[in-house]
Amino acid sequence: MTIDYSLIIQELNPIKIIQETAQVKELSLDYYYFSPILEKKLQDKIADLIVIPTSEEEVLKVAQICVKYHIPLTVRGAGTGNYGQCIPLNGGIVLDMTEMKKIKWIKSGIACVEPGIKMSILEKETKKQGWELRMIPSTYKIATLGGFIGGGSGGIGSINYGQLRDRGNLNRVRVVTLEKEPRIIELQGDETQQINHAYGTNGIITELEIPLAPSYNWVEIIVIFKDFLSALKFGQTLADSDGIVKKLISIHANPIANYFNSLNSYILNGEDCALLSVDENSLFALQKLVKEFEGKITYQENLEKNKTFSLIEFTWNHTTFHARKIEPNITYLQTFFFSLEKVEEMYNYFGDEVMMHIEFLRVGGKAIPAGLQLVKYSTEARLNEIIKYHEDNGAFIANPHTYILEDGGRKHIEPEQLKFKKMVDPYGLMNQGKMRSWES
Repeated sequence: MTIDYSLIIQELNPIKIIQETAQVKELSLDYYYFSPILEKKLQDKIADLIVIPTSEEEVLKVAQICVKYHIPLTVRGAGTGNYGQCIPLNGGIVLDMTEMKKIKWIKSGIACVEPGIKMSILEKETKKQGWELRMIPSTYKIATLGGFIGGGSGGIGSINYGQLRDRGNLNRVRVVTLEKEPRIIELQGDETQQINHAYGTNGIITELEIPLAPSYNWVEIIVIFKDFLSALKFGQTLADSDGIVKKLISIHANPIANYFNSLNSYILNGEDCALLSVDENSLFALQKLVKEFEGKITYQENLEKNKTFSLIEFTWNHTTFHARKIEPNITYLQTFFFSLEKVEEMYNYFGDEVMMHIEFLRVGGKAIPAGLQLVKYSTEARLNEIIKYHEDNGAFIANPHTYILEDGGRKHIEPEQLKFKKMVDPYGLMNQGKMRSWES
C-alpha cells in the first residue's frame, strides 16, 4: 500500500525527523563502496525518512507507527559498516540511534550504556576506573557500540577475547519488538546471540551491558622484516606467547605499507612489517622476540602520548581505507586461514593480485591468522574465482561482497534466531532483504 509520509511525520511529532534529500541519502548509506559489487547494487538505495530518537519511549513510538502502517525499518549507528548492513533496501524509515548515547553506569568491570554511545567516548570514561573495551573496530573514534554489536564481528583486542559472538562478550541487552503491540524484552547471557551480529533484523537495541577488560599502558610499535614469512611467523609466535600482554598483531606484506603515507618515515620502502600494540611491561620480552626473527623496530610510542596518529587506524579495515585512497580499484576479502601454511600457500599463489594482510585473533581458544587481504579488482567474475579458489583449498571466506547474512560470515541462521525473529518481527519489517531464511 502507498504510505502517506506527511501523516507519519505528524504522528511521530515531537521526535526529530530529517527529510532533506542530501542528508537522507547520506544517512541511508555506509562504507558499502569498499566492494565494487555492492557499490552497483546499493548506491541508489535511500530511506523515505530519517528518524532520530532520544529515548526508549520514542523508540517504542516509532515501532508502533511502523507496525501500524507496515513501514520498513532499518536501524543505524554511525554507518561505519562495510557491506550495507544499515542500508534500507526498500525505503521506509532509517532509525538513527546516535542520540541515544547515555552511559548509565560503569562498575566492577561492566558498563551499561545506550546503543548510540561512541566507543571512543565510552572507553575514555571506563579508563578513569581502570577498565577498557575488550575489543574495538579500527573506526572506534566514531563507531557506536550498538552498531558494532549489530554489524561488527571483532577487532583490536580480538587476540585476547575472540569475536563479539563468543560466549561472555555481551552480558545483556534490552530490545524493542515490532509486534502488533511493541514491547521491551531483555536478553541475558547466551540469549543475546539472537541479536548479536544480526544487522538489526531481530529487534531494536535500546540498552547494552558489556564486560570490560583491565586497562594497560599500551605501546604502539612498528617492526620491519626481511621478508613476509619472517613477519608472519613472528606474528604467530607473538600471538602464542601468553606471557607477553598484547592487543594488536597486524602483519602487512610488501607493498601494502606504501599506502600508509603517514608511516613513510618508519617503513621507507614498503617493507613487510608488523603493527603492534603491547603493554609497556612486556617490551623487554618483545624486543628479544623481534631479534629472534631478525626484525627491526622503527617506531615505538605510548598510545596515550601520540596525538598525531594511532597505528590502530592502519589495521583491520582501515588498511583497505588507506589503500583505496591511492588505488580506488582495490577491494578486500575476509578470510580465516587457521594455519600459517595456508597463508603461505595463498601468498605464493596470488602474488600482488591479492596482497596479504593478516590480523591475529583468538578462535576456539587458539590464536589464528585471519586475512583482510587487499585485492586488485578487475571483474566480478575474477573476484569470484579468487574466492572460490580459497574455499576449494581450505580457507574460509566471510564474503564482504554481499549484504545477505547467510552469504557473508554467518553461512546459516540458527533455528533459534529465526524463531526469535518470528516473535519480535512477525511482519518482517526490520532491515528487509538481509536475511534469506526469513525472505524464503
